[in-house]
Amino acid sequence: MSGKRYKKNKTDKKNNNRIISYIFLIIFITMMIFSGTKIFIWVKENIESRKIISSLEDAISIDNKINSGNKYSVDFEKLKKMNSDTVAWIKVNGTNIEYPVVKTNNNDFYLNHNFNRAYNGAGWVFMDYKNKLYGTDNNIVIFAHNRRDGSMFGSLKNILTEEWQEDKSNFIIPFITENQKLEYEVFSVYKIEKEEYYITTNFKNDVEFQEFIDKVISRSDKDFGIEVTTKDELLTLSTCANDNRYRVVLHAKKIK
Repeated sequence: MSGKRYKKNKTDKKNNNRIISYIFLIIFITMMIFSGTKIFIWVKENIESRKIISSLEDAISIDNKINSGNKYSVDFEKLKKMNSDTVAWIKVNGTNIEYPVVKTNNNDFYLNHNFNRAYNGAGWVFMDYKNKLYGTDNNIVIFAHNRRDGSMFGSLKNILTEEWQEDKSNFIIPFITENQKLEYEVFSVYKIEKEEYYITTNFKNDVEFQEFIDKVISRSDKDFGIEVTTKDELLTLSTCANDNRYRVVLHAKKIK
């Protein structure tokens, strides 16, 4: 009897091991399918974004004989035919950032919709919905995803490198709207944990605004030596980093 019991236990153990192996195999296959699907979607989204970026090139012309932001001419009529939410165009030297900026009535839509307003996890470069662009904004705030392929604000992290910070030509940011060709000068760059203070768009009074200016200057990785007062109009760029735990931030003030 003991021999039969031993054989039965041995058989049961083999069956149990086989079942466990099957379970692990199923889990492995499921994970592979899930990962493969995620990678496929990510690649597809990037390809769609690149096609859109390529289609926008005809709307931008550059006169290299001019050494300021005035060398860029933007066909807003063409851009608005593609997307009526277009409000500006921005370029940051030393990065891949060179995009039309869109704005709608919330800060959610363009987190997962591209310039063609089609669903896309890469999203697009968008302005805070609270900004008005009437000349009354203390701080214009622009967001985009930190894409691993370097698109959107995936290259904004360059501003934290010594190489970027040593090249003064990177400090002037052309920012063009339908009515104005503007330039902003960088005065603060840093990385910080997720918060909402630095993306404040307007302040109750000059005291609050000056406190904000002093705070974001004190955070900077580099001393740009730029004087900023409550009479200045600011531009802030922001993207996520380290799995959404941090934000890479740039602040600049309008000079033209």
